[in-house]
Amino acid sequence: MKTAQTSDPQTLPLEEQLVGVNAKTGLYPGARSWSGGRFRVLGKGPLESYCYHVMSRTCGGEVFFDDIEKEALRRVIWRMAEFCGIKVLTYCLMGNHFHLLAEVPQRQMWLQRFEGPDGEVKLLQHLSILYSRTYVGLLRDELGDLRARGMAVLAEQRLAALKKRFCDLSLFVKEVKERFSRWFNKRRGRRGTLWMDRFKSVLVEGQGEALRTMAAYIDLNPVRAGLVKDPKDYRWCGYAEALGGSRRTQRGLCKAQGKPVDGWKSAGAAEAYRCLLHAEGREVKDAQNETVVTRGVTAESARAVLAEKGKLSPAEMVRLRVRYFSDGVVLGSREFVEGIFEAQRELFGPKRKQGARRMAESDAPFYTLRQLRRMPLG
Repeated sequence: MKTAQTSDPQTLPLEEQLVGVNAKTGLYPGARSWSGGRFRVLGKGPLESYCYHVMSRTCGGEVFFDDIEKEALRRVIWRMAEFCGIKVLTYCLMGNHFHLLAEVPQRQMWLQRFEGPDGEVKLLQHLSILYSRTYVGLLRDELGDLRARGMAVLAEQRLAALKKRFCDLSLFVKEVKERFSRWFNKRRGRRGTLWMDRFKSVLVEGQGEALRTMAAYIDLNPVRAGLVKDPKDYRWCGYAEALGGSRRTQRGLCKAQGKPVDGWKSAGAAEAYRCLLHAEGREVKDAQNETVVTRGVTAESARAVLAEKGKLSPAEMVRLRVRYFSDGVVLGSREFVEGIFEAQRELFGPKRKQGARRMAESDAPFYTLRQLRRMPLG
C-alpha cells in the first residue's frame, strides 16, 4: 500500500518545480517603467552594440539559492534575453548573487527585423517567446479593431510601447529579477524584496583584452569562492554550459574572445578560453609564497592545462582585480574610455580634464573611468 505523498513542492521532479518559470505570461501584464537610481553609464555612441558586466546580489547577501533555484534563474535569464534582443556572452549564478556579460544592440538597428510588409507579423511571432497564444491573439484582434475604427495612430502607439522594451539593459535586468522573485517567493512561502538595491553594471569595451578578461572573471567566480577547483565543474556558469554543448554560450564566448561566431571548435576557441581561465585564474599567495591570499587555480593545475593546450599561446597574465570589474563603471583601452567620457561629458565635473585612468596595479594596459582609492584586491 502506497503512503501519502508529501505536499512539499521541493520534493517534486525538476520540471514540476519549474512550471511557473516555464509558463508564458498571460493577458496584458503591466509593463511598468524603470527610472532613477544608481549612477550608470550606457553606450550611446556609433557602435552597433555595447557590452556590460551586470551584477546583482540578494538582500544583504543573506538569501541563498539552491540548485533548483539557480536553474530557474538561468532559464528566466535566457528567456528574457531572447525576448529583449540581448545576447548573454557568459554568466555565473552564485548562491546569493549573479553575474552576466551582456551585449546590448542599438535598438533602432535591431528593430529593422520588424520592418516591411511582414514586420508586424514577425513582431507578434516574437512576442510568443514570452507571452501566451491567447495574449498574442487578443493583441492582434485589438490592433485590427483599432484600425477598423480609424484609430491607426493608437494601434501604432500600442506597438511602439512594446518595442521600447527591447534592447534596454535596465528593463531586461528588472524583468529578470521581478519574474524570478515572484516564482522564488511562492516556492519559499516568503514575502518582501529579494534583491538588494539596483544592479551594478560596468560598460566594457566590446572587443579585445578587456572583454576576454571580463568573461574569464565571471566564469572564475566559483573557483575564487572555493566551490570548485575548475570552472568546468560548476554547472551554473557560461563556460560549463558551453562545454555541455550549448551553441548560444559557445557563440557568446567566441564573441568575448574575438573568434568567429561558430569557432568554438573550428577556430580553437574552446582551448583558448580554457587557457585564459587557467592563466588569469591562478591563486595569489603572499610574499613568502606560503599563504593563499586570493583563491583560484593552483599553479600546478594552471601549468598542466597550459601544457595540454599548447597549440595556442597562453593569454597574458593579468591578476584578478575584483573591485575594478564590479565598480569601475567603464573598463577598456585608453581610446575607448576617453570616447565614452567625451560622449557623456555632462556626467562629470568641470575640473575633470581626462576620462581614462590607468589601472596601475595591472600589467595589461587597462583604463577605467573611476580610479579606486584602495587596492582593488579581494
